[in-house]
Amino acid sequence: MPRSPLQYVDTVVVGNGPSALILSYILHGNIPHYNPSRPHPDPILHSKLLRSTSLLDINADDLTAHFNASRLSYSTQALPINVLLDTLLRPLADTEPGQLRSCVQWRREPGRVISHVVLGNSARAGGQWADNPVAASWDIGALSYLEMLSLPEYSFTDHYRALHGNPPADFHRPTRREVADYLATYPGKVGISDTIHTSTTVENITRTADGFHIRSHDIHSKHLVLASGTFSHLIPPRPLLQPLLNLPPPSTLTASPILVVGSGFTAADIILSTPPRQKIIHIFKWTPDERPSPLRACHPQAYPEYAGVYRRMKLAALKASGPKDVFSPLKRRKSNPFFESRDWESVYEGLPNTVITDVEIQEDGATVTLKSRNGSSFERKVVGLEYVVGRRGSLQYLEESLQREVLGQDGGSARDAASISGLTLRTKVEDDLEVAPDVFVTGSLTGDSLVRFAFGGCVFAAREIMRRDAGQSTPSPRIMDGSLILDMGPSKKMDGYNSNVIRGENSYLQSNGHMDLGVNRKTRR
Repeated sequence: MPRSPLQYVDTVVVGNGPSALILSYILHGNIPHYNPSRPHPDPILHSKLLRSTSLLDINADDLTAHFNASRLSYSTQALPINVLLDTLLRPLADTEPGQLRSCVQWRREPGRVISHVVLGNSARAGGQWADNPVAASWDIGALSYLEMLSLPEYSFTDHYRALHGNPPADFHRPTRREVADYLATYPGKVGISDTIHTSTTVENITRTADGFHIRSHDIHSKHLVLASGTFSHLIPPRPLLQPLLNLPPPSTLTASPILVVGSGFTAADIILSTPPRQKIIHIFKWTPDERPSPLRACHPQAYPEYAGVYRRMKLAALKASGPKDVFSPLKRRKSNPFFESRDWESVYEGLPNTVITDVEIQEDGATVTLKSRNGSSFERKVVGLEYVVGRRGSLQYLEESLQREVLGQDGGSARDAASISGLTLRTKVEDDLEVAPDVFVTGSLTGDSLVRFAFGGCVFAAREIMRRDAGQSTPSPRIMDGSLILDMGPSKKMDGYNSNVIRGENSYLQSNGHMDLGVNRKTRR
């Protein structure tokens, strides 16, 4: 840690991404309240919130019980508490964006400040937004519109106006670079820099008789919040492909293509980031009826570049399925700037459901042997590999017994802790965001990866931490003969914060967390 080590704080937050910043803002004594003078357009929700305007004292199950039958459009994929906070912060954001002001008022309440520290390994505040582990451009537009990435008090619009002197255009998708700069600036603007630590690696967190010990920093705490996310590292390729990662990058544009493996957003980012005349071989899974690419949800007007990559993949899959007349989207969609950005017919080769069976390293690249779905084999010369089939998080900074507590007795192995996806803890958090006594999860670890859905988990964690700090009745863990004993006392159920997920006809959760992109949610209630 760059500053003097702390011996004791009430709460340690692991990770310094958006959810950690939101939680730190609340723990600094900034409490969210419903503002009746800006009523929510849902009259049922408005009337329920009038009973208690403090959003730390709400019952999410009660407040969201009518959402499935509402005439308004609510997400069916996110946790109820996350959907609730999202609609209060940004009413009608998906159908009438920018038309209504936030229903949330942040009030400074110094008596509710909680001592805490936020520990993250990224060089700047922002978590995964501050890192770029793949060869993708920092100037590709984010999936979310600018206001969907705003944090409390100092919004992204405020930041944009401060930099450019004017507000952003409607439906502006900031670049990854812009998002990273905003998040890095945020702590200083809202007065939480004193608790945010960067470039620090957390290790060996153990449970003690009265809380937790972060051995890597010699810090003791009563509460632990896991905000380390599910995108900290790339899924590695199998051993056969590992030598391809060590190929030296070509000094100039070559006639041989680069090999891209993956079917999601990161693979698309790699493709879009290559020079216009660079040839690309793209291997991807194509099972649209079972597990479609997340790119399929991208509307051509909102996400022309991602929709364009998806159409190239679809065209390649149609060609691979057998001889037939296939019309290139290049001839039908000239309005999409994606198709005019390069000569896709000559530089892009899509290979759906293709397996790499052999790799031969050579001085000027490598020759890979490929096997198509119909069983035929063929070779291609490549000069590099971008293996981007997904990202995962890690909970290996927890000691093994604490890993088992968080992950569950049946899935608490060290191997599981090294590969955490949005699905890993989903079943647990659907019941309770406190995944072990005094251990809370926020952000993408809940399975809701969009920043807009980070607020609910932060409100839940802050509420429970503040209640316990105030001496209200809570479960009390004890260590006895090396085992964890939990004195439950009264029922531990947290006032219905999370017991039921709002479900629709497409209630499954994809690990990419972007099921809602470009889709009319009213068709899925």
